[in-house]
Amino acid sequence: MAAVGPFEASPHLAVAVSGGADSMALCLLAHGWSTLRGGRVSALTVDHGLRPGSRSDVLQVGKWLRGRGIEHTVLSWVGEKPATGIQEAARSARYGLITQWCVQSNVLHLLLGHHRQDQAETVLMRQCRASGLDGLAGMASVVETAEVRRLRPLLNTPPARLRAVLLAVGQPWIEDPSNSDPAYTRNRVRALLPRLSEGDSAVSSVIANSARMAQARMTLARAASTLLARCCQVYSCGYARFDARAMAAAPPEVAARALGGLMATIGGRMYAPAPEKLERVFFQLIRENTVAGVTLGRCRLDRSGDRVLVCRESRGLPSPRLMEVDGPTHWDGRFLIDCVASAGNGAGPVRLAALGASGVNQMGGAVERSPLCLHRVPRPARLALPALADDAGVLAVPHLDYQRPDVNEVPIRVKSICFQPHHVLSGGSHYLA
Repeated sequence: MAAVGPFEASPHLAVAVSGGADSMALCLLAHGWSTLRGGRVSALTVDHGLRPGSRSDVLQVGKWLRGRGIEHTVLSWVGEKPATGIQEAARSARYGLITQWCVQSNVLHLLLGHHRQDQAETVLMRQCRASGLDGLAGMASVVETAEVRRLRPLLNTPPARLRAVLLAVGQPWIEDPSNSDPAYTRNRVRALLPRLSEGDSAVSSVIANSARMAQARMTLARAASTLLARCCQVYSCGYARFDARAMAAAPPEVAARALGGLMATIGGRMYAPAPEKLERVFFQLIRENTVAGVTLGRCRLDRSGDRVLVCRESRGLPSPRLMEVDGPTHWDGRFLIDCVASAGNGAGPVRLAALGASGVNQMGGAVERSPLCLHRVPRPARLALPALADDAGVLAVPHLDYQRPDVNEVPIRVKSICFQPHHVLSGGSHYLA
């Protein structure tokens, strides 16, 4: 736990518990650790509803944990399930439900039960897909996101030791039959690992190689962060500018890492574009200056002289949706928006949508007269800003200090808006309000 800290006094930890041996052991260990420090654990189990008996298994997990004085919550994945890619969809839904609970419960630390064998399987799977440095480095023990810190304290622990913990305290666990289904790639890799060499040497070799890759990844990430700190400015309206000369002078692998991280941040994505695409953008736009602009990774990059503007492209923005006031909402993977109701005279329901070209045209010259001088936001970046609208058009655009003249008070107003992208550019939790 020291390696994945720091933690506040009396820490409140969320633990993802499937009911399998690994997550059950993690939950009991975390419970003992936090109790000694005056804290507590909340166990979270997601019922995916994908197999008969899943509900009874979830209820059994809750019964076990509550019997040990551990709070347990069941989160259900409801709605239509995809016909293909079910494991990836279930993983995404699971992380989404658990993260949402953490945000609503003000819990910063989310513990995940991945262990040494999981790490080896992950690296082998990524090697088969010809992953680059990031993939071969394996899972990170600490991942900072906009909402929580995802922590994997057991990455160096063999699964046999976790089962020994449960046997020592008389704690049963649930075996998920899908973990042995050869239809899934991970299960085939799991069956292959023991046949690669005697004993644990195959796992040890994979883990040692991934550790070297992880060290290289950290070194490259630090160099990219330093480069961005020297040549890039990120603005609270969700766009950035950087010096092309400084970027071009950096080693290509460092510049590509910096550019990819910047594009993930501005584009509202978790991950950077593919390395080969980043390399092409780097040489065409930055090193050789043969193009004036490109789009990639939900971003638009425009070069003028030695300055490059990076903003969210206007394609693929979220569809308009009814604005709610029951808590903050994360929009387009970029902005955290918190709204409150007010006694306004707007007509019809209030929707949250991208401003777009039509919204900019509707505002006319109002933005240019903004007392906050936010008209300096470049037009390409304005198009992707969040706006409140009703049936008559744009009601308000918080970033541009705009409110439609015929409305005395917007029925729903923005209390706060923060540029809080999925990808944290700095490697730490720093956001622009």
